Amino acid sequence: MTPRPLDLGGPDRLYTVTGGRSRAGDADLDLVTLVVAENDPAPGMQSEHVAILRLCRNEPVAVVELSSHLRLPVSVVKILLLDLRDTGHITVRHPTSATATTHLADLDTLKEVLVGLKAL
Repeated sequence: MTPRPLDLGGPDRLYTVTGGRSRAGDADLDLVTLVVAENDPAPGMQSEHVAILRLCRNEPVAVVELSSHLRLPVSVVKILLLDLRDTGHITVRHPTSATATTHLADLDTLKEVLVGLKAL
């Protein structure tokens, strides 16, 4: 079995990247939460923070995409994102579906569909 790049870095690197934290502690971030950079990286910032800000500079990027680009576990990326959010470097947006919340099928239509499916 060929080791992945993450396996070569070891868990001590992840411990260092997150400052020893193992949980994001905020349920506001999920896999599809969109991240937008509010400003450019500042001198002296952690390299992972700089990478996140550069990836999110031109368009919103989902948490799961950031995890893939950075080759870091989602849990680590969430911790890094919360650091950036708390310092005002990023904003997070939660995708919503306006049609799903405003237009629900009526009960009669659903019953007709069920009858049609049973007839098959």
